[in-house]
Amino acid sequence: MEEKVVVTKPPKSPALAGILSFFFPGTGALYNAQPGKFLVIIVATAIIITMLAQGVGSPVFLGLMLGALYFYQLIDAVMTSNMINRKALRGETEEITVEELPEFVRTGSVFWGVVLMVLGVVLLMANFEFLISYDRIWNLWPLVVIIVGVKLIADYYAKSKEAE
Repeated sequence: MEEKVVVTKPPKSPALAGILSFFFPGTGALYNAQPGKFLVIIVATAIIITMLAQGVGSPVFLGLMLGALYFYQLIDAVMTSNMINRKALRGETEEITVEELPEFVRTGSVFWGVVLMVLGVVLLMANFEFLISYDRIWNLWPLVVIIVGVKLIADYYAKSKEAE
């Protein structure tokens, strides 16, 4: 089910977008109603800082990447707010197609509750070193991904049978 929505964005202050980005990287994108860009900037910044803190890679290269990301997000926030203002002056509106996100877990599904309970029991046993150690848990973590994949495939086939 898709429905088209016409959105008019209110005028934005380029100065405020720049100030927000200067003091808190990524918030200029959030101010400009770009949550996806905000998330990418925050994750990229966190990855670069983590790599620097752990000594992975060349500090000079990572420092240059961090600086480039910082200045990019600062300039982009100001330019995006200017673009939003120009569009508002011309009376242009954006047409956004709103799609429903797929529902991976049905309401009332017991699966995720059971997964969390089992995970809690395993971690509790590892805390008290009863039959399980954290080394074993870290070696077996891909099983969680496999179980979730099997659950998603089972849900897909269940929904396709209901549609028939």
